[in-house]
Amino acid sequence: MARDLSAPRRVIVGRRVLTVVAIVVAAGLIAWFLESTKPRHIVMASGPVDGLHHELAVRYQAILARNGVTVVERITTGADENVRLLLEPRSDVDVAFMLGGVATPAEREGIEMLAALYYEPLWVFYRGDETLTQLDELRYKRIAIGMPGQGVRAFMEPLLAANNVTAFNSTFEPLGNVEALRALQAGNVDAVCLLGAVRSPAVFQALHDKDLKLMSLERAEAYQRRYAHITTLSLPPGTVDLALRIPEKEVRLFATEAMLVGRAGLAPAITDLLVDAARELHGGQGYFEDRTSFPHTRVVDLPVSVEADRHMRFGPSLLQRHLPFFVASYVERLVILLVPLLFLIVPLVNWLPQLLRWRARSRVYRWYGELALLERDVERRQGELPIGRWLADLDRIEHAVSHVRLPKSMASEGYTLREHIGLVRRAILARREAAPRIDSLPA
Repeated sequence: MARDLSAPRRVIVGRRVLTVVAIVVAAGLIAWFLESTKPRHIVMASGPVDGLHHELAVRYQAILARNGVTVVERITTGADENVRLLLEPRSDVDVAFMLGGVATPAEREGIEMLAALYYEPLWVFYRGDETLTQLDELRYKRIAIGMPGQGVRAFMEPLLAANNVTAFNSTFEPLGNVEALRALQAGNVDAVCLLGAVRSPAVFQALHDKDLKLMSLERAEAYQRRYAHITTLSLPPGTVDLALRIPEKEVRLFATEAMLVGRAGLAPAITDLLVDAARELHGGQGYFEDRTSFPHTRVVDLPVSVEADRHMRFGPSLLQRHLPFFVASYVERLVILLVPLLFLIVPLVNWLPQLLRWRARSRVYRWYGELALLERDVERRQGELPIGRWLADLDRIEHAVSHVRLPKSMASEGYTLREHIGLVRRAILARREAAPRIDSLPA
């Protein structure tokens, strides 16, 4: 067999080509992955234009814009509509403001709490000479409990029903926020129920209206015991305004918590940015909370995002602390993608030479098998000897072996096979000399 010195070079070139192809494919996958997961744009459902959630959405827009993320605000009627938008597969809403107690158990699948932001107390303002201290005293009155879709309505209806205040014995007016306050000031309703922080436009104006009374809920503790999403609060005299003595006396309230929620599977990079923005906006002291109360990821009534909880506990990663947001985001995703690829490519590259050697050796062993059968036939045949057929088979094997290309590391196996062919040829010729023969060429 003629020695082909170019064969090992071709094998080496083949390995390099395959490695380059693997790297190109991996780079293409990485580029596609990074391009398809760029967290550049989210839609945030807020609330009515005259509500605090709209003001907060504008502030979140400014904070995320610093990191190149565009937040598109979707004005809604309130938290109840926000739940439906998040659960609607065709909706483009990614995150929304939510209130504890609004989403039903069946609606809690598919959405996750990113952070609890602040308390949303229940404020019940009313007119008249009598002093009201319990929700059941609203029976037979005209009550503004919010428009359909607003969180206050979804929050209040179960509580009023528990006090036997229903649409059969009372009048529920579909008015909310400032519109409800104006109706109360005009005498068109007897009471309004508002959910919101002290600085919410409707709440702040109502607190400063001397003609309105604020209900101090005598049984506030009972609601906390019965409803997991409710917390009892106390507003000491003068907390809102010391000069104007607002409120004049201590007021007992109960509250739910405002939350920032998102669809399950929200991009981790966006989740981290939103948690950081929540820290910036809601980490201070408030009328009811101290500096360490909010934001937090303790369960209110929705499942908590694992990524948000991790980021809240441990803060930004090392890359996020020292690199721009998108650079850190790309590097982290690159690592996530490359690690499994390396586990695939490295063994493949190491296994490739073994595969090539096995393929080359199989070409040699194939002819070893035929030669061994021929040699056995030559040794054991008695009587008439088919010398011509043996020699023809041997020539065919030798011709085929001469065209087998082997790497340099396996050249010795090719030489050994040729020597074996020579031994068999000599054995055939020896038997031809030792006994009469009858040529039996193959048909």
